[in-house]
Amino acid sequence: MAFEGLTEKLSAAFKKLRNKGRLTEADVKEAMREIRLALLEADVSYKVVKDFVKKVTEKAVGAEILESLTPAQGIVKIVNQELVELMGGDSTKITIASQPPTVVMMVGLQGAGKTTNAAKLAGLMRKQNGKRPLLVACDIYRPAAIQQLEVVGKQLDIPVFQMGQTDPVEIAQKAIEHAKKHGNDMVFLDTAGRLHVDEELMAELQRIKEAVNPSEILLVVDAMIGQDAVNAAQAFDEALDIDGVVLTKLDGDARGGAALSIKAVTGKPIKFVGTGEKLENIEVFHPDRMASRILGMGDVLSLIEKAEQQFDQQKAQELAEKLKKNRFTLQDYYDQMVQLKGMGDMEDLIRMMPGVNTKALEGVTIDEKIMAHTEAIILSMTPEERENPSILNSSRKKRIAAGCGLQVVDVNRLLKEFSMMQQMTKQMTKLTGKGKKRRFGKLPGMGGGIPGLPF
Repeated sequence: MAFEGLTEKLSAAFKKLRNKGRLTEADVKEAMREIRLALLEADVSYKVVKDFVKKVTEKAVGAEILESLTPAQGIVKIVNQELVELMGGDSTKITIASQPPTVVMMVGLQGAGKTTNAAKLAGLMRKQNGKRPLLVACDIYRPAAIQQLEVVGKQLDIPVFQMGQTDPVEIAQKAIEHAKKHGNDMVFLDTAGRLHVDEELMAELQRIKEAVNPSEILLVVDAMIGQDAVNAAQAFDEALDIDGVVLTKLDGDARGGAALSIKAVTGKPIKFVGTGEKLENIEVFHPDRMASRILGMGDVLSLIEKAEQQFDQQKAQELAEKLKKNRFTLQDYYDQMVQLKGMGDMEDLIRMMPGVNTKALEGVTIDEKIMAHTEAIILSMTPEERENPSILNSSRKKRIAAGCGLQVVDVNRLLKEFSMMQQMTKQMTKLTGKGKKRRFGKLPGMGGGIPGLPF
């Protein structure tokens, strides 16, 4: 995941400050040296790092920080504020046209992920804003680009407009006419890219821009290419005056410098980030939440939003009542697991929790195969068996194992896990309201607990 190395180094610098108690100006400057090196190693632009450290140092050596009871916390707060400011301050949205359709022009270098992210973004706008998007195949050069857009469009059930390998300007114009006739209020133009910035590419993109006057031009850049992403952003901005950036592959081993440099260098905000290969793995970029993740403080708001999108309120209330009465069943166990899986990659979710650092995750394996086995076993049971697993005798277990293609030992393992969870929910219910610490079981598929986490 991006920023892991940066998070670790910043945490080490802050730990040294906390161990000192009262701080001197020399202590602050030593910490700033470590922060500067950490940012440079994360591939943040040298000029950006220089300005950032200067701002933090000026605020951190003030009397109110050095003389406070918790100066280390004060410095962490300043670094957090400056990181938020560096990445744009506030999250920014797509500009919606006063008269539909809103035309969003997706541009960028070849391989950055324009086609996939055009579809991801269209899906996000439909899901969160109730829009009726249309995807448009304007990349007439890359082999299978049109087919790729049609495939992802079909997976998301979003219509795709294409005219084969004709003039991309004409395709864009005809697509907007099509959108007006068919009630599509957003149009996403998937334009061509090149392996590098060149005059021919920019000239074509400028022609499309002049012909359709898009409401928004979004540059798709790959976080994995580091400072080259910033250079590409500068070049596209100079030629097209882009409105914002979609930063992709932030889930990879990128050092993350692009996210910290793009706004400072181009003045244009990162509006969305790609966080995985699945078509739902795109989210609005929130500078404050990203700063919180970088500093190892988690991202509780994003975690809550993911939960709200997936969890059924009525089912949650019903489950709460069942827990109070200690009537948690295998069907409830299954329902919760399905909703949890719908929130996304488990390791990403864990990283959003406050207090989790990368070292805590080392050696932890979340075996999705085991989770799949758990689902298969429960689905092989009858409704009566799910509600009352105590009736499962040896012949029933054999039938269930045969039905899901597993062994009786796997069925017994699940029943043992479930029995332990029932016991813990019973204890939890008794402790509620008594101010005692609650303990929870580990999730199915988790190959070992994580210190400090309820797994």
